[in-house]
Amino acid sequence: MPAKAYCALLLACVLWAVSFVATKEALLSTPPLTVVALRLLVSAGCFIAWLAVARRSHPLDKLRGFGLRLLLLSLCGGSLHYGLQTVGLQYTSASNGSLYAATAPLTIAVLGVLLLGERPTLGKTAGIAVALIGVLTVMGLDELRAFQLGGRVWGDLLVLTSIVLWGVFTVLGKGAIDRLGAPLVTAAVTVLAAATMLPVGCWELQRHGASLQTLPIGAWGAIGFLGIGCSFLATLLY
Repeated sequence: MPAKAYCALLLACVLWAVSFVATKEALLSTPPLTVVALRLLVSAGCFIAWLAVARRSHPLDKLRGFGLRLLLLSLCGGSLHYGLQTVGLQYTSASNGSLYAATAPLTIAVLGVLLLGERPTLGKTAGIAVALIGVLTVMGLDELRAFQLGGRVWGDLLVLTSIVLWGVFTVLGKGAIDRLGAPLVTAAVTVLAAATMLPVGCWELQRHGASLQTLPIGAWGAIGFLGIGCSFLATLLY
């Protein structure tokens, strides 16, 4: 794998790590599904602008015949993934969420074996083990002692399910990416996810009697970072 691929994955992981903090900030004043809808709407706008510039390199007519697969990928890696994770973070702690996020490589590796027939090499297994140990070491004993289920089990299950869905998205999207290219697939999946979450976000705003005009600057800044930095740039890098 070329060095630029390692760098892209590393930067994506850094941006996603900060996303937990940004999500917590947005949730202080904004309902969870509204956060997801706005996040995806911002990222979809970025991808549409990017496609307008790069349309010669990534013509949209290549997407014909992939509609159903792309819709499934948009649910696993977009609306359902972000929705479950964001709702789950309302009911669980950041330390619990970090632990579950650290299981993503293991989930992807297992699904790769089951769905793609990939061989679990010694190097991959050792790499996953080292990564998990590294995360636990950085978190420290205090954070690990704070890990608890109890009343947080609902949020824990939602976050863990979102990580599994991301693994499904990564594995099942491999075939489409090989044929269409990663940038075009990522853009299409994000736009579809935004389209499915927009009515859900509008319904939630009406249900809570909230309005976009009343959201504080901090919430808009967090949502802007989630949309541009995480759902657009980090996903494109990934």
